[in-house]
Amino acid sequence: MSETLLETRDLSRHFRLAGPWGRGPLLKAVEGVNISVRAGETLGLVGESGCGKSTLGRLILALLAPTRGRVWFGGEEATNLPRPRLKKMRRQMQIVFQDPYSSLNPRLMVRQILEEPYAIHGLGTKAERREWVAELLTEVGLGEEHLERYPHEFSGGQRQRLGIARALALKPRLIVADEPVSALDVSIQAQILNLLAELQQRYGLTYLFISHDLSVISQISDRIAVMYLGRLVELAPRAVFDTAPLHPYTEALLAAVPLPDPERPFRPPELKGDPPSPINLPSGCPFHPRCPEAQLPLCREQASEYRKTAPAHWVACHFR
Repeated sequence: MSETLLETRDLSRHFRLAGPWGRGPLLKAVEGVNISVRAGETLGLVGESGCGKSTLGRLILALLAPTRGRVWFGGEEATNLPRPRLKKMRRQMQIVFQDPYSSLNPRLMVRQILEEPYAIHGLGTKAERREWVAELLTEVGLGEEHLERYPHEFSGGQRQRLGIARALALKPRLIVADEPVSALDVSIQAQILNLLAELQQRYGLTYLFISHDLSVISQISDRIAVMYLGRLVELAPRAVFDTAPLHPYTEALLAAVPLPDPERPFRPPELKGDPPSPINLPSGCPFHPRCPEAQLPLCREQASEYRKTAPAHWVACHFR
């Protein structure tokens, strides 16, 4: 069994919104998230847009400070570290952003973009940095002829390869991939996913892979976690997730994916209404207003406990 590289406990982040007369309502973007990620594995994080996936990734990387809860990385608590220690730890955790168009500085050439991590951390001489940058480009399927070009001279897939190369520069142990293929064509998505898998095998990388696309999540993940309105509602190994999900929301997500079978009619489950507003969450189980199996008054009045129901399988539901 691999060591636990990343762990969060009761991790939460609330935002106070601006109101017409000053302080507005409280938005609970992430609430009470507990996860652990083993070294070398890929944990997929899936959910609807706006459910808090990206906020959770930024909390883990200390790009946002938590309202409550703690993060451990490599056995060391990463919450509220002094800046020198945090800077040193950040060499081991990097991020690949969703949009390859806006995540690269349009004023810098590729050589400058990829040398920047080394300059920030004071690594290598000028000659060594140029050598390292050339090696990075080779790792992601590009060449030295791209060094003196600007980001606008590349396609979307090539730009995302540059984003991956930048994330690899400091030889991290953990990469948070925040929807890295959602802005790409389907054929290019497959190339980037294959590249990420090859890099993981080569360097023993650990991924937190964030996406709203279940087909992508199922292809690359070892375990899959489902978020709804800032909370984890299910966590299971990929095989169990695909064949025997427990939470009604997970079942709804899987049923909404069309299958390539003309003999099987497409009948997604009927969820009631629209998702609630994250600034006005329902009482009790947050999914109960839409859940086809909700039983009142229990689901309306009492929040479901996030508990272990089988080895490596967790769910937040009163009846599962």
